[in-house]
Amino acid sequence: MKIIALYSIKGGVGKTSSAVNLAYISASKGYRTLVWDLDPQGASSYYFRIKPKIKGGSKDLIAGKRDLEGLIKGTDFANLDLLPADFSFRNLDLVLDTKKKPTSQIRKLLKPLADDYDFIFLDCPPNISLLSEAVFAAADILLSPIIPTTLSLRTLEQLKAFIAENNLDNLALIPFFSMADRRKKMHKDIMENLVKNHPEILSTAIPYASDIERMGLERQPLGGFMNKSKSMDAYHELWQEVMMRVDG
Repeated sequence: MKIIALYSIKGGVGKTSSAVNLAYISASKGYRTLVWDLDPQGASSYYFRIKPKIKGGSKDLIAGKRDLEGLIKGTDFANLDLLPADFSFRNLDLVLDTKKKPTSQIRKLLKPLADDYDFIFLDCPPNISLLSEAVFAAADILLSPIIPTTLSLRTLEQLKAFIAENNLDNLALIPFFSMADRRKKMHKDIMENLVKNHPEILSTAIPYASDIERMGLERQPLGGFMNKSKSMDAYHELWQEVMMRVDG
């Protein structure tokens, strides 16, 4: 089982759409796949047409009164399940803080699912918090979307520094460009400059495109309502690059 967290310090960077589409691709290739929607806004849950509600909320979950397996919902797609969000997740930092080993709690909850899934995608809320530290401790890969703007470098450097300072040596940080518009000179220049100084950035860039925005209307991954598009091609290429890192 590989745990891939879609995470960014900054919000509004295409994190959820990437989690949903990559999970869809994973499932379509026959991998048993789970998405855990950790964002209290419940965007992943919305895309999969599942109500963002967990009985007992975050308190019962972290307290061990409810296991994850009993909360998992099937989606409309084969091999693809969802652990929905709950609005109480906005208090997850406070709930985790009551535990003796708060940063180990997410890993502890996911461990019993090791035989049931090949890939687990964590759709994480933005900002650095106790929850994000628990995600970092649980994940094998931190897949971080960055928009080609002047703040991208600062955000990436902050994340790299945090990982280094906390000795998270087993966590592979893999950044990629999201919501990119190569027609804009600024986007193109920033992407070229960042790649020169940060070779770990994947070569595939997810475009800023109307079909990705349309996911909110269709409430499905891209593959659920269209057969082919440049955005879908980009996500498939991104998946292949990520798999090369996983296999490597």
